[in-house]
Amino acid sequence: MAKAHPTRAAAENVAILHYHRPDGNYDGWGLHLWGDVANPTEWGAPLRPAGEDGFGVHFRVPLTEGAKTVNYIIHKGDTKDLPDNQSLDLTSTGHEAWRVAATEGHLLPQPSARGADADLSKSSAHWIDRATVAWKIDPSAANRYSLAFSAKGGITYDKGDLTGDLRLVRLAPGALTEAQKAKWPHLAGHAAFTVDPRDADLVREATRGQIVAVERDASGALLAATGVQFPGLLDDLYPGAATADLGPSWSGGAPKLSVWAPTAGKVELALYRDSSGGGRTVHPMRRDDDTGVWSVRGQRDWKDRYYTFLVTVYAPGEGKVVVNEVTDPYSLSLSAGSGRSQLADLSDRALRPDGWTSLAKPKAVPQQKASVYELHVRDFSASDTTVPAAERGTYAAFTGDSAGMRELRGLAKDGLTHVHLLPVFDIATVPDKRADRTEPACDLASMPPDSEEQQACVARTAAKDSFNWGYDPLHYTVPEGSYAAEPDGSSRIREFRGMVGGLNRAGLRVVMDVVYNHTHAAGQDPTSVLDRLVPGYYHRLLDDGTVATSTCCANTAPEHAMMGRLVVDSIVTWAREYKVDGFRFDLMGHHPKANMVAVRAALDKLTVARDGVDGKSIILYGEGWNFGEVADGARFEQATQANMAGTGIGTFSDRLRDAVRGGGPFDADPRVQGFGSGLAGAPNGSPANGDEAQQRSRLLNYHDLIKVGLAGNLRDYTFTASDGRLTKGSEVSYNGSPAGYTASPGEVVTYVDAHDNETLFDALAYKLPPATAMSDRVRMQSLSLATTVLGQGTSFMHAGSERLRSKSLDRNSYDSGDWFNRLLWDCSAGNGFGAGLPPKPDNEDKWQYARPLLGDPALKPDCAAIGAARARYGELLRIRSSSPVFGLATLAEVQKRVTFPTGGASETPGVVTMHLDATGIDPRWKSVTVVFNATPEARPQTVGALKGAQVTLHPVQAAGDDAVVKRSAFDSATGTLTVPARTVAVFVQP
Repeated sequence: MAKAHPTRAAAENVAILHYHRPDGNYDGWGLHLWGDVANPTEWGAPLRPAGEDGFGVHFRVPLTEGAKTVNYIIHKGDTKDLPDNQSLDLTSTGHEAWRVAATEGHLLPQPSARGADADLSKSSAHWIDRATVAWKIDPSAANRYSLAFSAKGGITYDKGDLTGDLRLVRLAPGALTEAQKAKWPHLAGHAAFTVDPRDADLVREATRGQIVAVERDASGALLAATGVQFPGLLDDLYPGAATADLGPSWSGGAPKLSVWAPTAGKVELALYRDSSGGGRTVHPMRRDDDTGVWSVRGQRDWKDRYYTFLVTVYAPGEGKVVVNEVTDPYSLSLSAGSGRSQLADLSDRALRPDGWTSLAKPKAVPQQKASVYELHVRDFSASDTTVPAAERGTYAAFTGDSAGMRELRGLAKDGLTHVHLLPVFDIATVPDKRADRTEPACDLASMPPDSEEQQACVARTAAKDSFNWGYDPLHYTVPEGSYAAEPDGSSRIREFRGMVGGLNRAGLRVVMDVVYNHTHAAGQDPTSVLDRLVPGYYHRLLDDGTVATSTCCANTAPEHAMMGRLVVDSIVTWAREYKVDGFRFDLMGHHPKANMVAVRAALDKLTVARDGVDGKSIILYGEGWNFGEVADGARFEQATQANMAGTGIGTFSDRLRDAVRGGGPFDADPRVQGFGSGLAGAPNGSPANGDEAQQRSRLLNYHDLIKVGLAGNLRDYTFTASDGRLTKGSEVSYNGSPAGYTASPGEVVTYVDAHDNETLFDALAYKLPPATAMSDRVRMQSLSLATTVLGQGTSFMHAGSERLRSKSLDRNSYDSGDWFNRLLWDCSAGNGFGAGLPPKPDNEDKWQYARPLLGDPALKPDCAAIGAARARYGELLRIRSSSPVFGLATLAEVQKRVTFPTGGASETPGVVTMHLDATGIDPRWKSVTVVFNATPEARPQTVGALKGAQVTLHPVQAAGDDAVVKRSAFDSATGTLTVPARTVAVFVQP
């Protein structure tokens, strides 16, 4: 007998997903599929819509027999519709569903009603100011609405109704104002309720306990109940907190401690004699009702004592009022292990290393002239035997005369301006004390170069070893303890300052990598500071009250006043008290633009006379990626690439990076080639590169991306594109987005490798044909780096790329230990390649490509290769420093001086020629012309402006040891420059 199916889709054994975008733009959107589907997809080849209708588009997904679940992500390139993975439960939802873009859950089908909709584990109502609640329900004039609260906590849903010690704030249906919708765009579609004026005096009291939004029918029967989010309310109730004293402050040698805890019923200070917890005394703290700040004044003998706060507060995760012992979010010093804050006075002379007060800074450079070297504190010296064993991996390694410091001084002499340090604030993932760490016990060096053994051994101790990138914030304004020789107490302050001084004396300014977009943990986790102090405030919550985790961890909410203030205050402290010269913001696109502008304004107010530093010389840049629950301005105007135009704050450009390397960082096949990796005349045979016509088309598109990048990624810069059209930077497409987006060159950070993804050497190992000679790999490494060094804007490079650094093909070495992250200053030890297959969790899908490469001894560079690479990078830096034409400040100057004279419909694939007019700003040269020849053959390039001119190879290259570049030639009669294969040649015209 034929089986009856509930729907046609079920009968055809397919799932149909209907998808609606309010903007009506479905170009590029597709489904990434896995689970019980007949045809799982690769990330780069999603399932496209099967058709379009009045709702939007629909996807038709063939299923396996007996399918129960379809797992999917709706995405466009690397932009996800929702941050988390989605699923369709065929057994409960059925085979067909309708959903709206960027909205959790299905529009249809809706679950059938089952009595009251009461889930107190979620918080779907939003108390946005003292008078307004937003709630995503359909209000009825016949029903009654209120906020039930209990200062004791413990509200429960039992037998169809709420129970507990309840008090009520009455609500009336209302409407959100246009101003409220603009401030809370993600709530613009919610129903609004107004607090009854008769209950206004209950509002502050309500925030000190559990709050539940309640809907009842006319008879009083419960219809719906949910928890309440109220960060907006706290900002409205306590505006004075934005300027109140916070953290430790000193007057007459005695401290005052202040902490913002407006929802606490009581806050006390626990004071300890020592870091281990001895001699504890408890002191009451006084609440200021206008600000929500609790404070206590101490005695002079409290100096250097340790402390915590005892906070009596309702904890949603516990469902009750608890007493949390928590450290100070404004901590300036900590015990080892970060369990207790310390009352340290940063102005104490004992915390100043020798020469700190009179420290002479290297000359400041504007952001468009900065060249940045991204370095990890532990990488720098952990493998450097010229550093005393006790100082390896510590701040102290930057104060001596080790091989690493000699190299940094050499780079500074060449023209490097800044060292960017990966996170050096207090992190949660490395034990502070060496005795508490466990290192790999295997003889890693003895294992085969393509073995799985190394990564397995490293993984066994990864959670307790000495290495982590450090993107796991615990306390934002205290130096990390694991990098200190003495992590217990204020010694780490002095040691950190010593590091800054050592780098400054080497001729380098210091940039800190800061991570204010998330914390290591939230809720009642022991490593959660902010959320145990003011639960539900400092983190960004999704519509149901769960903490957003699109950044990997618990996302913070700098759009809330006091989280935004914490960011500004912390940055100012690092700048003023530690003389930090720049800041790189991790996932800056998760910050409001206004928060970043506030950081810039606060720094600009710092002066040498008053603060000891020139705040205007401090550079700012960050990751302007657009994704997650804040994507496309869902909650505020973000600090994303395009939005930061005009602010003077830089963002990393993925445009030139992908054009030079080829493909993208998430390609299933890592052999996708680019301008600097063989797409121009050196095919590697991967089908992912397409046929010859596709390769040529992509290469010419890469030309345009590189030209825009060399010109500072300016949105309004015009040039002749590879199709012959006069084009603006904003009109060149990068995966559907504008390639040009900046307003001035200093707003772009140009790079081809960083700590994320494979190093440049490793990317080229994947992409260049396997038989490519090492000498040619060195040339392609140098050519790739040249696109960042010789372009407009900030030049950025991952430490060691000037030495062909490898991480043995590891694309995500954040927890891969010292072994895979080695930075080797001794060329006889190699470059790190062939250290075994990279760690399984993030690399196993690439092992099939990695194994034969790692086992090939020809891919291990010798000292000659490493030395050549280092020499070429030094030459590039010296060339960059040799003329002001490489650091133009404005669009007008770039438009006037930067051209691509051989560009257009007949340009040579694989060759980019840039002409820089230096008249009036360079006393030596009238012009500088750079030819990037990425092909395996010598190429002529005719530049009309040079016809009849006297042109020579740049003196830096003419005096160098690269015999190949010296074969470059110039024909004055025709203005033709001829450049050897795989070479960057720079020509100057007196």
